[in-house]
Formats: sequence, C-alpha cells, structure tokens
Amino acid sequence: MRKRSVTVRVARWSALHPGRAVIGWLVFVVLCLGGGIAAGMNSATAEDFRVGEAGRAEALATEGGVQPRSTEHVLIRDASGSMSKPGPLDKTAADAAVKDITARMKSLPEVASVKAPVPSADGRVLRIPVELTGTEQDDQERVPPLQEQTAEAAKAHPGLAIEETGDASVSKGVDDQRNKDLQFSEAITLPITLITLAVVFGSVVMVGVPLLLAVTSIVATMGLAMVASHLLPDTGVGMSMILLIGMAVGVDYTLFYLKREREERARAGGRLTSEALVEAAAATAGRAIVVSGLAVIVSTTALFLARDVIFDSLATGTILVVAVAMVSSVTVLPALLVKLGRRTERRAAKRVARGKTVRTYGEKKPGRAWNLLLAPARKHPALTLGLSVLVMLGLALPALDMNLKNPARDSFSRDIPAMRGYDRLLQAFPEQRVRHVVVVRAEASQAGDVREALGALERRAQTDPLFARPADVSSAADGNSSGGPLLRSSEDRRTTTLELNVPHPTYSRKAEDSLDHLRHTYLPATVGKLPGVETAVTGEVPRGVDYVGHQNDKLPLVLGFLLLMTFVMTVFAFRSVVLGLLGVVLNLLSVGSALGVLVLVFQGDWAEELLSFVSLGGISSRVPLFLFVILFGLSMDYQVFVVSRIREAALNGVPTRKAVIDGITSSAKVVTSAAIVMVTVFASFVMLHILEMKQMGLVLAVAVLLDAFVIRVMILPAALLLLGRAAWWPSTAIRRAEARAAEARRGQADQERTSERPGVHSEAHSTHPEGRRIAQGR
Repeated sequence: MRKRSVTVRVARWSALHPGRAVIGWLVFVVLCLGGGIAAGMNSATAEDFRVGEAGRAEALATEGGVQPRSTEHVLIRDASGSMSKPGPLDKTAADAAVKDITARMKSLPEVASVKAPVPSADGRVLRIPVELTGTEQDDQERVPPLQEQTAEAAKAHPGLAIEETGDASVSKGVDDQRNKDLQFSEAITLPITLITLAVVFGSVVMVGVPLLLAVTSIVATMGLAMVASHLLPDTGVGMSMILLIGMAVGVDYTLFYLKREREERARAGGRLTSEALVEAAAATAGRAIVVSGLAVIVSTTALFLARDVIFDSLATGTILVVAVAMVSSVTVLPALLVKLGRRTERRAAKRVARGKTVRTYGEKKPGRAWNLLLAPARKHPALTLGLSVLVMLGLALPALDMNLKNPARDSFSRDIPAMRGYDRLLQAFPEQRVRHVVVVRAEASQAGDVREALGALERRAQTDPLFARPADVSSAADGNSSGGPLLRSSEDRRTTTLELNVPHPTYSRKAEDSLDHLRHTYLPATVGKLPGVETAVTGEVPRGVDYVGHQNDKLPLVLGFLLLMTFVMTVFAFRSVVLGLLGVVLNLLSVGSALGVLVLVFQGDWAEELLSFVSLGGISSRVPLFLFVILFGLSMDYQVFVVSRIREAALNGVPTRKAVIDGITSSAKVVTSAAIVMVTVFASFVMLHILEMKQMGLVLAVAVLLDAFVIRVMILPAALLLLGRAAWWPSTAIRRAEARAAEARRGQADQERTSERPGVHSEAHSTHPEGRRIAQGR
C-alpha cells in the first residue's frame, strides 16, 4: 500500500479531530499576535539604509558628528495674498511672528537650533530654518510637537499665513497617508472578494471560510513579523506586503482546496463521508497548495540577495504570510470543511426522515464563454501559440526602455499639507529643492587645506548653472561653522562637510548631472588632489543614484536565482525537464509583458490625470526587482494548479491531448475566481496616493490577468498539445499509465467479446473496478 503523504496525514488528523484543529489554530493565531505585541516592532535605523558612496558619506559624517540634520522650514507670508503670489509682508507683524516662533521652537527638546530668518528674493516670504536633534532618516517621531507649535503660532498671528514643511513633516505626512490608503484598500477589497466568492460557491457559509482563514493568517503573520523584525529590521513596508499578499494567497489557496473538495463530493454522490472527501481533496489540492506555497517562498528568498534592508523587509513579510496561509489551508481548513460537511449531512438526513428528496451537489461545468476561450488552443494550437506569444512580446517591448528613478519628495501627493508647503517653499526659495553634501575625512593637520579646497570647489560649483547660489548668508548657529553656513567641521577637525544646493527636481536629469559633475570633475580637481584624503557625497539625489546602481548590480544575480529556482521547483513538482523549461519561459513572458504595461502607463505623462500621479519619467527603482520576484512566485500558483490537474488525468491513463483539455477545463472556473480575487486586491492599490504602491498594484493586477487568461488559457494548452507526450520528458510515469490504460481497455474489450458468446457471462464491470476507473479517466 502506498504511504500517505504528510499533507494527507495532517488533513486526515484534522478531519478526524476538527474541534482540536480549530482550537489549535486559534491558539496559534493568538500566540503569534501576543508574542509580536510583547516583542514589539524593531524599526530600521538610518544605518540600515546606507548604500554605496552616499552611505559611506553618511557613515563618515556620523562618525565625525557632523551628519546632516533634518531641517524643518517655517514659512511666513501675508495672509491676504494668494498662495502663488503673496502680498507684501508687514514688517512689524512679521518680526513679531519670527520672535514668537523662534521662542516656541527653542523651548522644544526635539529642536537642536533655530537659525535667523531668511527672506525670499522678492521679500514677500520669510523662512525660518529649524534643525531637529535627529538625523534625516530618524525624524518622524520628533516633528509632531513642532507642527503643533506652528499651528498655535498661526492662530496667534491671524494676519499672516504660517505653515511648516520639511523632510520630517513630509515623511510623516506620507506615512499617515499610506495608513489611510490601506484602510481605503481594505474597504474596497473585502466587499468585492465577498461578492466573487458568493458567485463561485453560492453559499454565505462557504464564503466566510476563505475570508476567515485569510484574515486570521494575516493577523498571525503580523505578530510573527514583529518578532522577526528583531533579526531583520522593519522598514514600514512589511505590513503593507503582508496585507497585500496575505489576502490574495490566503483566499487563493483556500479557494483551490474548497473547489476540489466540492468536486470530490459531486463525484461521490453521497457515498463518502466528509472525512473521506477531505482526505481525497488533500491528496490533490493539498499537495498543489504546498508545492505552490513553497515555490512562492523559494522565489521570494531571492530578494535577500539584493542586500537591501527594504527588500529584506518585503521578503520577510511575504515569506511569512505565504507560509502561514499555506499551513492554514492544509491544517485547519480540513477541519472546517468536515464541520460544514457534517452539518450538511445532518440536514440531508432530516429531510430524508421527513420523506423529502435531497438534492445531490453537482459540480457545474464551464459555460459557453470558457469553451469559446479554449477553442483556439484546442482547434489551432500552433496558430494560437504563435499569435499569443507575439502579443505578449509586443506588450513586453516597452520594458526595454525602462528608466529607473528614485521616487523622492517631488512625486508625493499634494493631498499632504506638508507637500503643498513644500511647493510654496520652492516657489520662494528654489535653491532649497536639492542638497548635495560633500564629506571629507583627513588628518587634523590638513583641516586648513581641506577648507581651502572646499572653498575652491564651492566657487567652481557657483559658476555651473546646474547648481544654485544659496540665499542665506548668515552664520551657522551651532558653533561648528568654519567660515560660512555651508561648511561644518568636527570637533577633532578631521571631518568637514560642504553643502551645495541644486534648483532641479530630485528625479530630473539635471539633478543627476550636477552630481556627476561634483563627483567626477569638481572633487578630483580640488579636494581630491590632497594626499590621504577620503571624500564622498551624499544627499537625496546621491542616495537615489547609488540605490539604482546597487539595484542594477544585484539584478542579474536575483534574476538568475529566480530562473534557476523556477526550473527546479517545476521539475520537482512534475518530474519533467520540459515543463521546467516551459515554466521559465511562461514566467518571463508574464513578467515581461506586465512590466511593459507598467512602462507604458507610468513612464509617460498621458495617464497622470487618469490615475492621479506625477510621472517621474521613469519607474520607481524598487518596483521592478520586487515584482520580478513576486510575479515569478505568483505565476507558479497557476502553473502548479493547472498542470497538476493535467498530470493527474494523465497518470490515470487519459491520453495527453484529452488530459490537457480536461485539466484546463476543470480548473477554468477556479482559476478565474482566484484571478478575480487577486486582481481586486492588487487593483485597489492603483487608487492609492503613493506612487510605488500604484505601480505595484497595476503591474500585479495586469500580470495576474495575463497569466490567467492568456498564459493558462492560450499559450500553455497550445504548447502542451503541440508537445504531446514529450511534455513529460524524461519521466516515464505518463507513458506507463497510458500503457496500463490501453491494456485495461483491451482486456475489457476481450471480456465483452467473450460475454457475447452463447452461454458465457462476464462480471467484468464488477470484478475489474480499477480497469473501469482508469477507462473512465477517474
């Protein structure tokens, strides 16, 4: 007797002990959440984000105690003028407001210094720079008290418009907006998911099962993520991924299991108990869920190869939620199905006792629409394959012109008050848009030479139209100035920084060109000539440029790992090298076409008003690498579920052509339902404000649609029909199954001919159930 798999044994125990399984799962969820709350969230620090030369510059500056501080800007303008063109400032009122704001800010422990007010070129706006005690990355928790004092000052001076903006207030506004966006996404996703599941199952009770498991899986994962953050710090995006991926795969896995259990119920016609039906479903759908989940997990581990704290956080959240959703589907789900099955059986028994008829559940076959969709691959596989591949390649072509950009403040939504203030800041003080920080490490005896060389560098930059001449000429207020507001030296005189302003958007070519001039022309010609001096440049633009370069360096490694793991997992699941290669090609087509659509929509500006975003002229640098990994994993979902049905039929002796058609047809409804749920979850992110989330939501939704309706309906069946038996190479299991089926059919035919002779009676149909089962393709 063949030994049962672990999946079947676990499902059997859960089916026989449903109460214990349900209670055990709830205890697991509570323990995970409780453990996470007790451990708390360990958030990433500034050091965790450092990459490339910019990261090295920040490390040098921090070690010398001259790291750039986060600066908030309090703007004062006349309240009677328009926002774009304020009226003249009343000097007396403005002086009183400056004195009030300065006193308020200096009283706060979060404030390191308050500098003298700086007037705009036209004198209509005053800017008060307020330096925080933290760094540029660790400032969000310090800014609320400043915002409160700014609001109080605005009330105290009604004739003036007083507002605050800066890195800290913008970052806090982005986080607040992200939290609201996620709540909005949940509000949209849940009703549509409920409607989809209700259409699939036609039962309110059955609708609740996938949602219950998805929600409890997400809750448990959030607790585990808090614990895991003490090994891999959280960057604030992990929870978003847990919600995004958790709802999608949680419902997805449960849906496949539920559908298979109902198919087994329809096939049994009331002759099997709920426990037996669940065990039968575990042997097929349960195994497919485990293989699919492992494929997503293995694919996602590729993100760790990027050596980036953000991707570490994304990978951790994704791996945890997929693992928990997979476990819930093969442990507690069988118990819930048995509970529901017993309830159905009791109702049926009562109806029979009252003399009423009981309608046996029958699985509906795919309708005319699905038959029409499958007709091209079935009737003209070569033509269908060729045209479908050409369409996918055509969609993928724009991805070749993908331009990676680092999304910075300029791309954030203007629904954030601090961003509207940021626009007015730049209108009055355009030189404040971008800041490059040059960090120099040398011996203390070289401090004079370093300052002189940096002065020469500054003079060169001021003659370059790519740089801006600063408007503020007041002395630095922290006592560390070395001859001007842009130069700062450490107490040991070994580390010196120079700040240079650039009046161009952070993602613009001119801003990047200014950095290139600084790093490769001005630095080597000035400070770089000094012996034994270490130099580096940081700032928002340098961080973005270095980050994109880091991504490009890691992309071949991550992509190579993905391709290898996709091949290995497919070969492991189906024992076929041909299917492994086919899986790699199909995943590349799916990902490439989705990224092509992403470039078409977001790299230009034609869809800005339609989708409410500001185009970067490129794609957010984090999006492609993350999506390569996630889409490869999610594509394996459909690959495993569809091909598993085909292989199952083929192992039962069904000819390959019929197995392909039957496998695609039998999985059509569940694949469609799962795709609709996933697309709903992903598409809701397109309506969010954060550009990265918009891009991720669109590409994931497009990829799932293309995968479900083009790859799995057109390309995959056409390719398998053309390959025929060769699709299973080098495995001989299918060949042996077909041989056994053919032998069984010949034996049955011989017995039928024998039974036709006078006086001869055959019991073939009762004594050869295995042959009959194979012949019927069961």
